[in-house]
Order: sequence, then structure tokens, then C-alpha cells
Amino acid sequence: MTRNDPALAEKVCLALVAEGPTHGWAVSAVLAPDGEIGRIWSLTRPLTYRALDQLAIDGLIEKVGTAPGGGRSRTLLDVTASGRAKTSVWLNEPVELPKDVRTELLVKFTLRSRVGLPLESLAADQRTLFAPLLNGSVSGDDSDFVARWRREHLVAIDRFLSSFGAPTA
Repeated sequence: MTRNDPALAEKVCLALVAEGPTHGWAVSAVLAPDGEIGRIWSLTRPLTYRALDQLAIDGLIEKVGTAPGGGRSRTLLDVTASGRAKTSVWLNEPVELPKDVRTELLVKFTLRSRVGLPLESLAADQRTLFAPLLNGSVSGDDSDFVARWRREHLVAIDRFLSSFGAPTA
């Protein structure tokens, strides 16, 4: 997933709205480069609003009023039942590729932490998904620097994920 990726943008924005009624400005602040999510993966304000508009068109979020306060009125957004279900599924899915750990998985961990969801179960599922890749890379040829890099990357990911311990029942 790259910076400003539309598919990831919509998933992240949906998860942020699912935390509770909010407005686009607040979502964009979390996604700004100095924001809680933005320090991992950032999204420009125009692309944040584009993602929110698309989520509304898709019926995953809806306008529910206006935020109180001075200044410009801010439209409050809330998640729909289908949006909540979609967010729940996404937050529980491991990422497909090791390259997505740096962005999507860290974003998922942060979003899960924000709403009090445990990280151990997702870390364990991610380790299980990557185990065949890690096991297959062990006997790699050390003269192949690309294979060596991939193996070291997988080892580092596995070490990071194992630091979360076993999921609690």
C-alpha cells in the first residue's frame, strides 16, 4: 500500500468514523503526517474528504448532524451497520504481503489500540500467514542478496509479531 492509496484510504477513514461520530476535519488531523495514524501512513486532507465522500456514496457512513462550536459548521459522520461490519472484518484480517506490514498492519494495530481491541490475536494470525514464507526462506542462497534481504525482513517481522505474545482467551 502506498501513500494516498484510495483503497487503504477508505478502509482507514471508515475505521476512524466507526470509532464514533466525527467530522472530516478530525479524521484528516489523525491522518496528517504528524497525526497518530499519519506518522505511519498519511493522507492529504483533499484525499481524506474524497474517501469520506466515497464511503457515504457506498452507504458505509452517513451524515448525522452538525458538530457544535464556533467557526465553519462541520458535518458529523457516523458509520452504518454495513460499514461497522466491513471495518470489523478488515481490522481482524492479517495483511497479505510482508511489504504491507510497515503500513497497513501498523495502521491496523494503531486503530485496534484506539478502540481497545487486543493486538495479540492479529499478531498471531499474521505470524501464521507468514510462517510458510519464513520457513521457505531459511535455506536460501546467501550469495543472492535479494533472497537474503527477504529472509531477514521476514525474520524481523516474525520477531516483531512474536513480541506481542500469545493471544489471551
